Amino acid sequence: MAKWIAKHEAPEPLEGPVVATITGGTILWFALFLVQLPFYGWFADRGQLWWVWTCAAGGFLGLIGIWYVRGRDAALKRHAAERAERAAQAPQDPGPTPQP
Repeated sequence: MAKWIAKHEAPEPLEGPVVATITGGTILWFALFLVQLPFYGWFADRGQLWWVWTCAAGGFLGLIGIWYVRGRDAALKRHAAERAERAAQAPQDPGPTPQP
């Protein structure tokens, strides 16, 4: 079997509002958990309690996700600031000198 070789470079990953997306998803999981709590007995009678606890787990895992993406976002901003600072401190290349 021949080895697959890419014909072109992969595009840069898309960066979007990651913190807002994870926060919105976490809020949604907790909202679904709270909406299902009044029906806890109904779910228990039918052996479907996993629906309730899946939403709770999604909310708590979302809290970990918020912590993670906020740290990642801060690290990316810190790295970009360091790069800009290094670029500002680097001597400017005047280009080729004209020959007489």
